[in-house]
Amino acid sequence: MNYPKKVTIGDITVRDGFQHEEKFIPTEAKIWLAEELILAGFRHIEITNMGNPKGMPQFKDADEVLKGVRNSKKVAHLLDKVSLTVITIRERAIERAIESRKEGWGPDRILLMVSTSESHHRTNSGLNLDDYWKMAGKYIPLARDAGLKVNGTVSTIWGCPIEGPTEMSKAIEFTQRWLDIGANDVEHADHDGSASPDRVYKYYSMLLDSGVRVEKQIVHFHQTRGWGLANVLAALQAGMVNYESTMGGIGGQPANFVDGVPVAGTGAYYYKDPYFVGLISTEDMVVMMDEMGIDTQLDVDKVLETGAMVERIVGRRLRSEAIKNGRIPKSLTGR
Repeated sequence: MNYPKKVTIGDITVRDGFQHEEKFIPTEAKIWLAEELILAGFRHIEITNMGNPKGMPQFKDADEVLKGVRNSKKVAHLLDKVSLTVITIRERAIERAIESRKEGWGPDRILLMVSTSESHHRTNSGLNLDDYWKMAGKYIPLARDAGLKVNGTVSTIWGCPIEGPTEMSKAIEFTQRWLDIGANDVEHADHDGSASPDRVYKYYSMLLDSGVRVEKQIVHFHQTRGWGLANVLAALQAGMVNYESTMGGIGGQPANFVDGVPVAGTGAYYYKDPYFVGLISTEDMVVMMDEMGIDTQLDVDKVLETGAMVERIVGRRLRSEAIKNGRIPKSLTGR
């Protein structure tokens, strides 16, 4: 098997993981988790969403979370090596990120998103694709002038929960378009678990054959159908080096019910069971890669300790098998 011997993993629990929770996660817990992730060695963390909190009350504390991490004495010595990302799907969110960056406590990086499915994109952003590309082309230079890096995400690459099958070549075109208008990197997202390992390998092979730089591409899988780590293996074999995941595999689309109150979210869930969604488990992916001899640049034991605490934060057992069963011993015990 051919695969990279060193990878970078970004953890996106504080944003993408907690966004699907139907109870509000305390601000202090979000800050604590961000600190622990940094101490475990993560250098890319998705920390909040700066969109309108009316539809996503999980992120009504976006400013407080950012300020809390920026002012943390626990990780002050590491922050200059860490990239904090916020989601900024629309104009006002980008403007908020720019303003906060100028004030000295904002993010290092923002994320904009397009879907190859027009229906999904309109549901997610409220704009058609043509108008969204125009908006992105206007705001990316403003963000970069303010010192922000920009991620352009491409979603529904392997399928759409609304329209069904999609054409993978369209995502290759969208990737190049993001880079052409100034995005620093591109996330490639399996939005709802539609990707199968054979098509994952085919897509990332197509992507690298197109001439893009591998270090600017990020792998993002959902675990909905149980193929997540098989897809990670396929991406590794294709040569991908950047991955992202959540503790316990939590996450999905924004909750439409928080603390007993129905909210807009992004509308009705795409899934029969709102809790049977989620991303790749950070713990399981880190342990698997560690066993494969791949350098994740992370403290594996601290990752597992932190994952166990996330289960207490959300108040239920999560999906990580490594949390249940631990690491595989590295040496004989003599017993």
